[in-house]
Amino acid sequence: MKSQKVRDLDDNELRHQLGEMDEQMFRLQFQMSMGQMDGLKKVRAMRKTRARIYTILRERELQGAKK
Repeated sequence: MKSQKVRDLDDNELRHQLGEMDEQMFRLQFQMSMGQMDGLKKVRAMRKTRARIYTILRERELQGAKK
């Protein structure tokens, strides 16, 4: 997910996305531990997207504190 698309979502939607991503990450890591390496690219992309979401949430939190 691109950062602009993430910025267009509100906080509740971002938190919902994080919850879904955590479930997907668990499933993919479980599959990888069983020897199926098909999900490696998905795991990397998902980790980057999660980092984008956390960064944007933190930016919004800091902007709210300044006001």
